[in-house]
Amino acid sequence: MNGIRFDQFSRLCESIEGVSGRLDTIQMIAEAIPTLIDSELPVFIRFLMGKVFPDWSEQVLGIGPNLLYEGVAYVTGLKKGDVVTTIAGEGDVGRAVERLLAKKVQTSFFSEEPGIMEVYSDLTRIALSGGVNSQREKLRGIKKLFANATPLEGRYLARLLLEDMRIGVGEGNVREAIAQAFQIESSLVEHAHQALNDLGEVAVLARTGEESLKNVRIRLFHPVKMMLSQVGSIQGAIADHKTIIAEVKYDGSRFQFHREGKKARVYSRRLEDVTTALPDVVARLNEACSHDVILDGEVIAIKDGKPMPFQNVLRRFRRKHDVATMRDEVAMLPIVFDILYCDGETLIDLPVTARRQRLLEVVNGVAAPQLVSAATEEVEAFYQAALSEGHEGIMIKVPSSCYTPGVRGKNWLKVKPQVDTLDLLVIGADWGEGKRGRVFGSFLLACRNDAGAFSPVTRVATGFSDEELATLHDLLKDRVITASGREVTFEGDLVFEVGYAEVQISPNYAVGFALRFPRFIRVRDDKGKGDIDSIGTIRERYALQNRNAI
Repeated sequence: MNGIRFDQFSRLCESIEGVSGRLDTIQMIAEAIPTLIDSELPVFIRFLMGKVFPDWSEQVLGIGPNLLYEGVAYVTGLKKGDVVTTIAGEGDVGRAVERLLAKKVQTSFFSEEPGIMEVYSDLTRIALSGGVNSQREKLRGIKKLFANATPLEGRYLARLLLEDMRIGVGEGNVREAIAQAFQIESSLVEHAHQALNDLGEVAVLARTGEESLKNVRIRLFHPVKMMLSQVGSIQGAIADHKTIIAEVKYDGSRFQFHREGKKARVYSRRLEDVTTALPDVVARLNEACSHDVILDGEVIAIKDGKPMPFQNVLRRFRRKHDVATMRDEVAMLPIVFDILYCDGETLIDLPVTARRQRLLEVVNGVAAPQLVSAATEEVEAFYQAALSEGHEGIMIKVPSSCYTPGVRGKNWLKVKPQVDTLDLLVIGADWGEGKRGRVFGSFLLACRNDAGAFSPVTRVATGFSDEELATLHDLLKDRVITASGREVTFEGDLVFEVGYAEVQISPNYAVGFALRFPRFIRVRDDKGKGDIDSIGTIRERYALQNRNAI
């Protein structure tokens, strides 16, 4: 059989997991990439990062820990409870499955080792399982995968099924490895990735040479990551850039609108297709624009002429049934603040001023209000007006800045009066006490560390209502992977927005920082684990607060 076998892939993952240096990781990946054929390369790249499908794809595995436990129990001949106990003792689903498969009773369906393409095909069939028997079909696929797996393969299959490889391979490492493998500029790889949102496809193009990467264009109905902002101030922005652009910061949910002819789709911040949940938004945007476009904006909920809280917007984004009823209850207003593509032309490399001009030429009545000014007092008045209207604050943009998908930089700054907040991943919890004894009472939260993995940075136990704790218990109870006394750990995919008084140096967490007086603000359903804040952001916050204190 031609191509890379899954056992070879697993041994490479084991080698990568065993090194701590970023350069060593990049070197290992760079050496492997040229040995792969074109059909394998995208799958290999995604698998390394714990992904089965590109970020823009609508396909999802739809597998939770409990379904995985059932599959492992079947091939090992154990009870599901025994599998859960083993995982709890190991603290790592992958390594626990590796131990369990060493004693499995179900033998392989095949006499030779499957390649990664065979594994990918099996995973695709799992993702495509639908209807009333979907869970049964998914379980059958999981059983087949583990029955065919060696113990080491089981370690990485388990992690891949939960889309968390835990080997420290993030997008930055892979971009550098692709550049090194084909001896091209990493900036070209990064730019192509911003447009295609799939490093697997970028790797295939990189093999053909730099020109292929230079010619990459954004595609309609192939959503790209949205440009991100960081915390800033009006005075600091004007001091740094003189003239700035100010826009209202809405308490809504980001969207990306794609239109070509009569076809139109709306994607959420997580790049999920939410078109059917937002027919009124689609209709309004189609009325406002007749061009083929990709627009970036925010949907807000309006009632009695006033903006409603963020959670009202999320309920519509998640809605699959009775959309018409919800539409009558709450009006959804799309506000567009950027344009990425127009009539065949990719616009992300243009400065924001040029994109704004193009936006105003092609849309009518939905463009965000904007102020261009070098006067602190004028921008401050714009900010206060936004607050008085019930909005979160303002966004400040550098006039010369390009649109950089997925990048959180200093070209977009958010200014709002609330306590500083971070978006963190829920990775564990403690059971509550007293009347809250049947729900989780406090939660362990993680940021993304320098290696791209998740590291604890705080616990949060305040800011929750009893109703919210009950809802969180329902969301998380099936995501438990280990339990020890009152503590549980989760296969994390839920993001909390957390407020705090300040960042502190702390020896209690490996990242070296902790949050003082953390408080739960809300669940960020519109964000996934790939969107959480990094330790780099926390370092910057620490440096900023100490600089301001001088």
